[in-house]
Amino acid sequence: MNQSTNMKPRIKICCISSIQEAKTAIVHGASALGLVAKMPSGPGPIADDMIRDIAQTVPPPIATFLLTSETTADAIIAHQRRVQTNTIQIVDELTDREYRKIREALPAIKLVQVIHVIDESSVDEAVEISEQADALLLDSGNPKLAVKELGGTGRVHNWKLSRKIVEQARVPVFLAGGLNAGNVKEALDQVNPFGLDLCSSVRTDGRLDPVKLEAFFRAVE
Repeated sequence: MNQSTNMKPRIKICCISSIQEAKTAIVHGASALGLVAKMPSGPGPIADDMIRDIAQTVPPPIATFLLTSETTADAIIAHQRRVQTNTIQIVDELTDREYRKIREALPAIKLVQVIHVIDESSVDEAVEISEQADALLLDSGNPKLAVKELGGTGRVHNWKLSRKIVEQARVPVFLAGGLNAGNVKEALDQVNPFGLDLCSSVRTDGRLDPVKLEAFFRAVE
């Protein structure tokens, strides 16, 4: 699903850790916030109580993404009910692809599946899953490692593969992985995603940095 070239990409700021960070991201133009729950590795996890507190303060139409490393439908449904976000970002492979079960339990909640872009097989996986998810998010992790990498690596992956996914998938596609003010124009030109997702490049000492945020949004403009 190739987005129209004159449409501004949606920008999701991930690893939001406080109500103040959420406000800062929104003021700068974020249309989605990523709230990272417990993960096997990577930056930014916060407690479920904090995810819920932040999500309750976010006005529509801003999307609140729960990043969950749960892999079964039942565990994901329970996780969303604890935190009450309006979107679930599934960062690992969903057991038996039980998307329908989650939809039946949470009909109002959007489902975003992360695809870790590793090789050509990632393209096939993405196209297949685009039949069932509301959106895809392409990242640079590796779920096959002993300690799974499920995001927040700060690495750029092969954008040629990402471009193929954008062209073939049936749903909007977010691009993540090592994006910053210096490479975002090239990313948009090469991949043409619906949205962009970033975490570490707009932070200083782990905290959201308004100066870096502004520079990124300016680069996108």
